[in-house]
Amino acid sequence: MSKLPTIKTRELLRVLLRIGFFKHHQIGSHAQFKHKDGRRITVSIHSGRDVPNGTLRGIIYDIKISVDDFIRVLNKG
Repeated sequence: MSKLPTIKTRELLRVLLRIGFFKHHQIGSHAQFKHKDGRRITVSIHSGRDVPNGTLRGIIYDIKISVDDFIRVLNKG
């Protein structure tokens, strides 16, 4: 398993969009993203801040991809 990089919220959102999630709605700083296969994820959006490693690991688990796949998509663009 690869080591998780430290990323900003903007980079996390870019990865979610690349793997097929779309922004469903947002209330305050919490945005909900959906995937056409039914997966959902809520992301707290705070620009300029790093996503805590535990939170990032939980998001990766919830969207049902591996850490290696997440890093691969992150480094694509």
